Order: sequence, then structure tokens, then C-alpha cells
Amino acid sequence: MNWITNYVRPKINSLFSRREVPENLWTKCPECGTMLFHRELAQNLNVCSNCDHHMAITPRDRFSALFDGGIFTEVKVPEPIADPLHFRDQKKYPDRLRAAQKASGEKEAMLVAEGEMGRTPIVAAAQDFGFIGGSLSMYVGNAFIAGAQRAVELKRPFVVFSAAGGARMQEGILALMQMPRTTVAIQMLKEARLPYICVLTHPTTGGVTASYAMLGDVQIAEPNALICFAGPRVIEQTIREKLPEGFQRAEYLLDHGMLDRVTHRKQMRDELITVLRMLTGQPPAIKGDLAAPPPPAEPEQAPAEG
Repeated sequence: MNWITNYVRPKINSLFSRREVPENLWTKCPECGTMLFHRELAQNLNVCSNCDHHMAITPRDRFSALFDGGIFTEVKVPEPIADPLHFRDQKKYPDRLRAAQKASGEKEAMLVAEGEMGRTPIVAAAQDFGFIGGSLSMYVGNAFIAGAQRAVELKRPFVVFSAAGGARMQEGILALMQMPRTTVAIQMLKEARLPYICVLTHPTTGGVTASYAMLGDVQIAEPNALICFAGPRVIEQTIREKLPEGFQRAEYLLDHGMLDRVTHRKQMRDELITVLRMLTGQPPAIKGDLAAPPPPAEPEQAPAEG
């Protein structure tokens, strides 16, 4: 019995036991509740295939889909002073930064890159809402300015994907000062006569909305993105009135003249290429390249007579 209990039964159980499945293979859509396989979701650019809900996407994944061949070069960003206010709430600010860096794999809440999009050279910046709510910090301000300066240097359009909960409270007034700094950077682009395109994603709120996110030459948003300064719950509690359906969502703002377009994420690349090439006076983008013609065959030489 010991031999059967200790050896045979565990061996049989191991052969027929259920294999452990990693927890991150499936993602539940927060809008419709559909379970989505991670590969299909990634191929669909983090858009639900059932209800078209646009989930969060990291700047690196966004750039991989945006730039030709997924190839881009990161723009170097000057390092700001670390923890200038020595701020502490439930955790120390440096501890929060380290935790966010570990969870996201990124240095900060904004990634700046340069490359080609449909053979159109651009400089792009994108915020990561997963990094402390994509909050506007001194680093994000430096990143935005570095991107604008690089665009002026290379004479390229500047495209920004916003996603933020506002200014970072751990940096206080120093974070709020990034609002006028980024506005000055946009003025540099205007003086250089370079297009500045804002793509507002869910959510774009607070000081980001009050500064660079609403100053684009063309304002584009993803479907159903929340775009506001103060959130609808705060406004409702303040004025004590029921707000209209879809208030402060992208489609509502489009109807009221605050946006130029609401574009699906899978169509965003083509939309940006078309708009940028029109603004820069370039011909329409080439959708595909024909294969190069084969080299001409060499004429056969007649054999020499002996």
C-alpha cells in the first residue's frame, strides 16, 4: 500500500493533473466584461473586439504600431532634481517613483521618440497613465520641451498623445510650472511654422488639459475618451445638477466644437499621416511599394569554334 500511495498515485496524478495557467493570459474588458486573449488584444492595439472599448496602451506599444516597422529612436530628456520638496504621504515620493518604474518598466510618465510614420518624419511624445496616473511632473515638462526642441532642430511635426490625471501633487508648484513651460515650447513650434498635433486619449484631465493638450493645430481624440479639467463627479457635486449624457466625453466635445476629429485607434496612424502631409505640403502617402523589377538577363555568348 505504501508503494501505491507514495509512488503510483502521485505519478498518475501528475500525468493527468491540470497545468497551471498564467493569470495574465486573459484580460476582462471593463466596458462589456468580455474575456480577451492577450495576443488577440495586443494585435488589436488594446481595443476590445466585442464593444470597441479603447483600453490603456503603453507609449512603447503605441510607438511600435505608429512608426514604420516599429522602429524609432528615443530622444534624450534632461534629468530634473529628484524629490525637490521631500514630499511624503503614505509613502515617500522616491519610493513611489521606484514602484512605478518597476511596474511600468519606464523611467517616467512620458516617452519621446523620433522616426518615420508612413515615410513622414516626425517627433512624437506619449504619456503613460499607468505611471502615477500619467501626472505632469518636472520630468514630463522636460520631456515635452526636449521633444519640441528636437522637432524644431529637425524641422519635423510634433505629435503628442496625452493621458493624465493632472499635475503631480508630490512636486507641488514645480509641477504646475510645467504648464507655462510647455506653452512656451508650443510657441517655439508655431514660430518655426511646424505642425503640432494633439491626440487626446482616455483620460486627459487637470493641468494637462489646461495646457498643451488643448493647444494643438489639430485636436484628435480616441472614442469615448474623458477630456476635462475637473471631472464630472466634482462638477455635479458643485452645481448640484444632473449632467448631460456623455458629458466631457470625446464625442460630446466634438459636437460642441472643442475637437476636430474622433478617430478609432486602428485608424489613427493613417489619419495622422494624411493630416501631417497636408499641413506640410507633401503629396499623399504611398500605401505600398511595388517590387523592384528583376535585373535584365545577360545575353548568351556563342561557343567559340575550335
